[in-house]
Amino acid sequence: MSRTSLLITTVAVVAAGYGAWRYYGQPDLMALARGEGLKQTQEAKARPQPAAARQGGGGGAAVVTAAAEQMEFPIRRRSIGNIEPNATVVVKSRVDSQLLQQHVKDGQFVKAGDKLFTLDDKELRATIAKDEANLARDQANLTRAQTDLARKRELLAAKSGAQQQVDQAVADAKAAEAQLAADQATLDTDKLRLSYTQITAPIDGRLGAIQVTPGNLVRASDNSSSSNAGLVTITQVKPVRVTFSMPERELTAVRQAMASATPPNVRVFPSGGKTPLASGPLTFVDSGVDVASGTFTSKATFANEDLALWPGQYVDVEIELGKRPDTVVLPTVALQPGQDSPYVFVVKPDSTVELRPVKVAASDGDRTALSEGVKAGERVVIDGQLRLANGARVRDTTAAQARNDKAGAPSPAAPAAEAAPQAQAGASRS
Repeated sequence: MSRTSLLITTVAVVAAGYGAWRYYGQPDLMALARGEGLKQTQEAKARPQPAAARQGGGGGAAVVTAAAEQMEFPIRRRSIGNIEPNATVVVKSRVDSQLLQQHVKDGQFVKAGDKLFTLDDKELRATIAKDEANLARDQANLTRAQTDLARKRELLAAKSGAQQQVDQAVADAKAAEAQLAADQATLDTDKLRLSYTQITAPIDGRLGAIQVTPGNLVRASDNSSSSNAGLVTITQVKPVRVTFSMPERELTAVRQAMASATPPNVRVFPSGGKTPLASGPLTFVDSGVDVASGTFTSKATFANEDLALWPGQYVDVEIELGKRPDTVVLPTVALQPGQDSPYVFVVKPDSTVELRPVKVAASDGDRTALSEGVKAGERVVIDGQLRLANGARVRDTTAAQARNDKAGAPSPAAPAAEAAPQAQAGASRS
């Protein structure tokens, strides 16, 4: 054989050995060159695994089971909502004046009627004094007009006066009376404006950031200008409401629940949380369905005495629309997705499992209600389903033991991995 042919043959053998090493789990190259390693590796891959290795040892796959129960199952629906204050008031000045005193601090809780600010009232008090003087003057004018009218009526009765004089006196008396009423109205208006210099809280709630400090001039005209923030904003946080949307298909159930003696109960949770923050009745269902989204708006009210809910906060909402009596219930983790329907593994008395399709009636997060497929009292696998097939033998154990068995169970590649050292050992012996 020529040197060139020998070189080509050597390169071909090395290339074949490298390819087989990459494909069959890296057996010994010398064994591959003789054709022994390839044969042993193929035999190792085809060799069946022991039953104990397939099923986790101990005569069956280690699984965790739970019994299906028959109970009253709540019908709940979930959504995402936003916490809204029951009322929000922007406090603004109703008169033009200078801010003299600030009686509250940022973020303070106040009651309706609590004093917030005091404005300068000297100008208004002077105006009221003038109004009172005008009122006294016109009161005197009315008294004089009434006296003059009485005198002229006496003269007319004694045929010493003219009817025209009496008519004029009547008109003068009525004019004086009207002027007196106008003076009284002006006085009342200015007294009301004086009361506006003491700015009080219109509702219970929590103050926001105070926008004006003492010494600044505040104007009633700011109410319609670009400076629309006012002096401070009061947000009512006890009670609060949650606003959320539900799909149109739930409208009938919600309306029926609202028509019952007890309105549906609504619970709210922190976003992604499991512990409820508050619960309260459903108090509002919108009069129409949004055409664009196919949803309708609902609201629930919470006392919020512990201030667990804050306006603007996003929460998970759960509404209970009734209960299903005598329903078979099992842990949701027992359900496995199937092509046509979900299924569960039911443990039979002989410690084998039956793959059984089920029909879901309702779900409540960790628990699922079934309308058919499983009977109350039957045990279903809730951990270890991925290693099971219909008819597989199992042994019930705890969750911790099942995890340990999973960790200790040989992988499907174990026989192939063991084949490589055997091939190497055969090559060494030869």
